[in-house]
Amino acid sequence: MNTLLVIPVRMQSSRFPGKPLKKICGIPMLRHCYERALLSKGVDFSYIATCDKEIKEYANSISANVVMTSDKHERATDRTAEALNKIEIKKNIKFDIIIMLQGDEPLISPNSISKMITSFDQDDVSIVNIISKFQNNSSFIDHNNVKVVFDKNMDALYFSREPIPSNWKNRANPNAYMQVGVIAFKRKELKWFLNESQSDLERIESVDMNRVIENGKKIRCIKNDGFTLGVDTEEELKEIESLIHNDEFTKKYISI
Repeated sequence: MNTLLVIPVRMQSSRFPGKPLKKICGIPMLRHCYERALLSKGVDFSYIATCDKEIKEYANSISANVVMTSDKHERATDRTAEALNKIEIKKNIKFDIIIMLQGDEPLISPNSISKMITSFDQDDVSIVNIISKFQNNSSFIDHNNVKVVFDKNMDALYFSREPIPSNWKNRANPNAYMQVGVIAFKRKELKWFLNESQSDLERIESVDMNRVIENGKKIRCIKNDGFTLGVDTEEELKEIESLIHNDEFTKKYISI
């Protein structure tokens, strides 16, 4: 199966403007994401998709594949889809699997991305989302972090910005997991997703993967190897510095 990984990214983040080029361990966050994509087994092509000249210029400076997209996109999936169309025309390839790696996931494990790809060997898998275990209660109750609960087959049951499963009994919560900004689609499922109207629960929770569940489709969850953290604030940027510094994969693309 041909696999394309796209990193949709823009400078004008509402919560943290300019974050793709903010430095972690001396290099921009975007480069951490791109280098980890290159380390992932099973990925045939990796591209940065952006509407910003500044990001394109940086991508060119590190010889990264980059494609320019519209500045009208509000969702990463829409930017990814436009990039897919342009790359398929350029490469004259129809990709079987498309991975969307958000540009604010610099700690993502390449092994987890590879696991996403191999999970498509199962006939009932058409969409895959990486998840990560919460490390503390403050992150668990933070509405910026999307929570997910899943069944025994690791298929998502629901995504919410509220803390789920509930901790109303005030006990340890071993099933507290967050959605990570890395989602993979079979080509036909991405096309379906983009053509399907926004669902009620998607709108209420502001979580687009609820569109899939509300339409009776499945999302297979893959647990990330180790801890990961999406960067939405300056505080999280500082928090992730030591984690990146000590991560085994960082040493494979920069000298520390």
